[in-house]
Amino acid sequence: MEAAKDKDKDKPAAAPKPKTPPPFVIDRLQFKRDTVGYLDRRRTHLYVFDVASKKTTQVTSGDFDDSEPAWSPDGLSLAFSSNRSTPDPDRTYNSDIWVVAASNTDKGAHLTQITSNPGPDRSPAWSPDGKWIAFISQTDLKAMIYATHHLAVAPSSGGEAKVLTLAFDRSIRRPRFSADGRSIYFIADDDGMQSLCRISVTGGEVARPIGGRLSVDSYALGKDGAIAAEIGMLDRPNEIYLSNEKDLTRLTKTNDALFSQLRLAQADYVHFKSKDGTSVAGYFYKPVDYTPGKKVPTLLNPHGGPVGQYSASFYHLAQLYAANGYAALLPNPRGSSGYGQKFCEAIFADWGNKDFQDDMAMVDYAIAQGIADPDKLGVGGWSYGGMSTDFIIAQTTRFKAAISGAGIALMTSGYGHDQYIKDYDSELGRPWENKAVWEKISPYYRVNSITTPTLFMGGDVDWNVPIIGGEQMYQALKSLGRTTELVVYPGEFHGFTTPSHLKDRLERYLAWYAHYVKGDGTPPRPAEPQAQPAKAGGE
Repeated sequence: MEAAKDKDKDKPAAAPKPKTPPPFVIDRLQFKRDTVGYLDRRRTHLYVFDVASKKTTQVTSGDFDDSEPAWSPDGLSLAFSSNRSTPDPDRTYNSDIWVVAASNTDKGAHLTQITSNPGPDRSPAWSPDGKWIAFISQTDLKAMIYATHHLAVAPSSGGEAKVLTLAFDRSIRRPRFSADGRSIYFIADDDGMQSLCRISVTGGEVARPIGGRLSVDSYALGKDGAIAAEIGMLDRPNEIYLSNEKDLTRLTKTNDALFSQLRLAQADYVHFKSKDGTSVAGYFYKPVDYTPGKKVPTLLNPHGGPVGQYSASFYHLAQLYAANGYAALLPNPRGSSGYGQKFCEAIFADWGNKDFQDDMAMVDYAIAQGIADPDKLGVGGWSYGGMSTDFIIAQTTRFKAAISGAGIALMTSGYGHDQYIKDYDSELGRPWENKAVWEKISPYYRVNSITTPTLFMGGDVDWNVPIIGGEQMYQALKSLGRTTELVVYPGEFHGFTTPSHLKDRLERYLAWYAHYVKGDGTPPRPAEPQAQPAKAGGE
């Protein structure tokens, strides 16, 4: 017995049992956010970290959200965006630009409000002399997420703001003053491109120092007028370029070694007419080594958002499809940005109607070109692209296969379950008060007409568009005896981050389409990884 006791003494102490977390107590309207989870009363505030002393100071506080801090040129103040000017921030889109002393020790008791626009003001940027702040402003409150985001400027001490881009019908982001303070630069979604633009601080015509069929994602301005920019192109992922506003010089060659071994598909920016005559555009990828005159299997890939666009960037998914013998269609239907506010807000409270017609118009265009095989069509997308897929297969049987990722088809399922409560109430109204609207945009109620073999996918902790959307559609189709499958990825939010899951998702895309679109005998799912035998004495 003594020997046994001594042996027990040599065992390592058991790890302390983790404490049971307390319950979430919720009493606010907006109580969830993807990648964060339940919010409780947690808010976002500003902190300053002193590198020398390694001390962190909280400079704002309160039952509000503060974000996008920007240092003043003298390093003494921070401009930021906040919803603190509204009685209940959870119920409004309003935010304003504020300024606080960076050395503030009273956690924001003394602030200067710079703007008072009833809509969202965000992304502040200081002028070189510190007298002005440029920012993004949304002035059309009724259009909500579909409204054009304009460039505005206001005195940094507070005062009347001036909107500079009312005549420029494009949404903008990332404003920056030029070194001399005479101009303001910004990025704009622009007809299937992302252009770097410039305008005088007094307004006027918008110039495009970096434009063309490319996409500027970020940039920095030099004191000598040079521009360093992160730019993507249709045939090349993002690299860093230097511009003098005339020529582009590529500074980085991150993927040259890899791309020297690859054959890429050609992508054409094409225009076509929708059913009602509306002009629509999109990117058309032909298969690698395409033979003119040959009809090929074709995949329609609606984008997410819905506000957003396919731009002149490198899309690995389209290239993957093209490398596997497909033509890929990437339309920018109504609801997309980059074509003006009227085009964008055309789907207000009317999802899956005009955008459906525009998506079908691109398919018809590809068939009319003699490239898309009408008997070998597939469709699939993620987020609103997944929702679009649900809308499409509920209205047509022309597709041989569909993949709906992170979508929702019974819209009431999102009310109180996802993070879009303000959007629902503002655009659709409350479901018990506007039942007809909610049912109209819910393809779940047309599930009887769906015969397309459909793969549903999503992450189990996605609170942007929760997995319940895929689960319900899968369950309904399975109950009807239709061909369907559901794949749930553990630990994934709306945007996947685990490499093995990203790889698995691509493999499932290819297998599903090969089996049902090409009909080439490929199994509809990739081979499952074999479990490794346990090692003796442990793992």
